[in-house]
Parts: sequence; structure tokens; C-alpha cells
Amino acid sequence: MSRIAFIGLGNMGGPMAANLAKAGHAVRVFDLVPAAVQAAVDAGATAASSALDTLADAEVVISMLPASRHVEGVYLGDDGLLADIPGGALVIDCSTIAPATARKVAEAAAARGLQMLDAPVSGGTAGATAGTLTFIVGGEEDALERARPYLQAMGRNIFHVGASGAGQVAKLCNNMALGVIMAVTGESIALGVAHGLDPKVLSQMMAVSTGRSWATEVCNPWPGVLENAPASRGYSGGFGSDLMLKDMGLAVEAAMSVGASIPLGELARNLYSMNHQAGRGKLDFSSVVQLVSNEK
Repeated sequence: MSRIAFIGLGNMGGPMAANLAKAGHAVRVFDLVPAAVQAAVDAGATAASSALDTLADAEVVISMLPASRHVEGVYLGDDGLLADIPGGALVIDCSTIAPATARKVAEAAAARGLQMLDAPVSGGTAGATAGTLTFIVGGEEDALERARPYLQAMGRNIFHVGASGAGQVAKLCNNMALGVIMAVTGESIALGVAHGLDPKVLSQMMAVSTGRSWATEVCNPWPGVLENAPASRGYSGGFGSDLMLKDMGLAVEAAMSVGASIPLGELARNLYSMNHQAGRGKLDFSSVVQLVSNEK
């Protein structure tokens, strides 16, 4: 059993902390939303009064935060945690943020003699709850070996993709592809429906043909096609469209930093921006289909 500080208990962080507690670790948690803290306590964690309070005797510090500014604020701000994290503790940030931010915070941690990994995840809320997430890790190999028991309590797959910041780059590559695929899958189904096709039959055909993808098999964007998909419950739950917009924006920034061309990525970012402007930012990102659909 290890003593773990866990900061950030949103749709992903809450189930992740719960799985660590289920695995027998002593998990001390904090979030700005009291209900999220209570849910973690109900799952076996202990509540802390602040992010700083989670650090008492912590051997591992894990964060799951919304954006780069939150990660910088928690670790490097005026009350940044790096100055108070116990010596020798391992720091794992599972947020999806800019690669430059991940490197900046990791360098500050190293200056204090702390090992830090950027370990963003893939698998959605279902994977977080089931403990089947994929961890995409940047950082030193020996730090990853220290982290494996904790990552394995929360996920099924672990990929070490390079040095600090590399985990974020790989995650953005994955999410850029996902965002593009979801948008074009929605367009394809909408085209078929406009010609009178049954969206469920069309989707079933695509799911076993060359158009198959996570969007056809797991998170179909058309209502009523897959019972458990967000589209079939009013696009509630799942991965928020505004979060996809954030990740697509980070992918565009990453491309600009090295002069890479991502024309489809930039187009898809604009589609998710349009979805936000249409008032669907809090809905699952598969709601982007409504830009081209008569289904409202």
C-alpha cells in the first residue's frame, strides 16, 4: 500500500482515484467540487481540505486537471505544490496539456530532485470507471517503472513514448485523429440518412467494413444506433465537445511549433469551434454530427 495524493476528481479523475483506493492504496483527494470529493470518499479515499493538504506523507502525487493553466497553477503558482511535495515522491500528471507546459513543470520538479511523468490517458469515462485506460507516458524509464503499479491499478495499456512532454504530443496525435474521424463518420451517416438509409444498418455495415472505427463501434454519433453511446442519451456524458476543441487547439499549436502541416486537424478544430458556438460545448463531442444533421 502506498500513500497517494490525488488532485482533480472530474469525470476521469474521480473513477481513477476510486480504482487506486480499490487496489488498497491510501488515497487522499482534493477537488474544488465538494460532491466530487464525497464520491471519492464513498469509494474509499480520504478527503483533504486543500491541494496542499493532500501532500501529507505522500509517496506519489497524481493530478488530473482540465488545462495547462491549471497544471501550472497547481504546481508552479504562488502556492505551487512543488515546493511542498515530500522529497523522493513521484509526481504523475495525467492531464492533457501543451507539451511545452509538461516539459516546463517536469524541469521545475527535477530542479527539486523530484521525478515527474506526463501520463495523459485514452479510453474515456468508461475506461476510467472500468480501470482499462491507456496511459501515454513521457519521462524517464526508471520513473515509469516506479509508476507502473499505480498506472496498472487504473489502466490496461501503458506506452512509454519518450522524454518529458512526449506523452502529451502522442496524446494530441491520437485525439486529433479521433476528432477528425468522429466528424467524418457523422457526415457519412448523415449523408446516408439523407438518402433514406437506416442509420443503424448503415453503421453496422461500416463497423465491419473499411470505414470501421471507434466512432462506428463504440461511440456512434447517431442517436439510437448504439444504446450505451452518449448520442442515445441526448449526448450526455462521454468526452465533452469543448474538451475536444481544447485538444484540437493544442494539436494545432504543436504543429505550428515545428512547422508541421495538419490541414484536416485544423478543419476539424474549426468544426468543434462551430459546435461550441452552437451551444453544444458541454455535450459529448459526437454531437458535432448535428452541424450536418437534421437530428436536433
